[in-house]
Amino acid sequence: MVIMVPPAVEQACAVLRAQGFQAYLVGGAIRDSLLGLVPTDWDIATDAVPEQVEAVFTRSLPTGKRFGTVTVFVHDTPIEVTTMRSDGPYSDQRRPDYIIFTDQLELDLARRDFTINALGYDPLAKRIIDPFQGRKHLKRKILATVGDPSARFREDPLRMLRLIRFQSTLGFKVHKDTERVLPSLAGLIAKVSPERMLAELNKMLMGRELLSALETFAASTLMEVVLPELAACCGLCAGEHHPYDLLTHACTAAHFAHPLLHLRWAALLHDVGKQRSLGRDHAELGASLAEQLLRRLRASTELIAKVSALITHHMFDLHPHSSDRAWRRFLGRVGVEATRDLIKLRQADMAGMNASPRQILAYGQAMEARLNDILTQDSALSLKDLRIDGRQLMQELDLQPGPLVGQLLHYLLEQVWEDPELNQRETLVRLAAEQLKCLRSNGL
Repeated sequence: MVIMVPPAVEQACAVLRAQGFQAYLVGGAIRDSLLGLVPTDWDIATDAVPEQVEAVFTRSLPTGKRFGTVTVFVHDTPIEVTTMRSDGPYSDQRRPDYIIFTDQLELDLARRDFTINALGYDPLAKRIIDPFQGRKHLKRKILATVGDPSARFREDPLRMLRLIRFQSTLGFKVHKDTERVLPSLAGLIAKVSPERMLAELNKMLMGRELLSALETFAASTLMEVVLPELAACCGLCAGEHHPYDLLTHACTAAHFAHPLLHLRWAALLHDVGKQRSLGRDHAELGASLAEQLLRRLRASTELIAKVSALITHHMFDLHPHSSDRAWRRFLGRVGVEATRDLIKLRQADMAGMNASPRQILAYGQAMEARLNDILTQDSALSLKDLRIDGRQLMQELDLQPGPLVGQLLHYLLEQVWEDPELNQRETLVRLAAEQLKCLRSNGL
């Protein structure tokens, strides 16, 4: 099979070959090409040592020189070139203690994690090098380690999460021998940094076969170590009208959630508070647990805030037949984009309760139509939409800066939510003056 190699990458290989060195394409680019996907990264393996690579190319950066990797530039395209090697032991269970450079591609491929990633390609001879049945496993859609699974996972426990991530993104099944060792090694994942775990979890959550991956995640007991708050939901009641237990409901909802990272996280964690309460307060309890979990994984402040807000508000009472006032009030407090996300989260929640696709689609369409109708009314939804601001209000009512100004503005917004026609400067000044008089008469 001929693999379509970008010209810059092919030229880099030709440069190395012209100097008497070997040059092969390796890794995910070969896997993705054979799957009919468009590769994003192209890596070259060579028998040239880093200093020789630097001498061959006019522009380069020693991005991982200690481990044999140099980034070269061909027509401003960055390409990683790595000296073929075999690895020593992994004492820190992340990187080898030492490496041994080699001129044998098979030794280099043997150190890789999964057979589908242990493929090489000679771009000049148009030949695939496959010493570990990678093409066979690609055809059969199987994930298997190169060699002994225990040894591969002990070298770097993160490979267990990578396995589950590939299951989600590629839709492959895990080889029985590879899957069998996971429960006995799951505890090793605790030695992996939170940042590395989060990166794999994020990729997993965006996969098209998320549900099967989450099933492996739970069955392997990796979930108990990485996401104990979620694992604790196994076997618990999700609610009176739920056909699944709490964990299955969460995993199913996440699988069917719109493929945005914060929505997938929110769907996965939206009901974790139910392990403490089946009442409406489970939303706030769940938001707190989700924040705790995501902070532990070193998630960004933005992701934590979005997920927490969605879980906090996911029990919203708004529906397509709610009053305009109710819609304006909700939009003013939550925001337009968050409201759109909450509609999608509700749809995922419905999927997690085994609702029919037709019902889920109809709900989303009705809610979106109602939302767009409210937005076309051009009514005030937040303080910035009022036709008077705090400075102007202080001038009109001779007020000093303080909490009272904010209190009056929020009162005005409440009135405008009720009747959008009140959003006129003169009317707002009059309403604020009346409210101020009322507050002062009550000694407030």
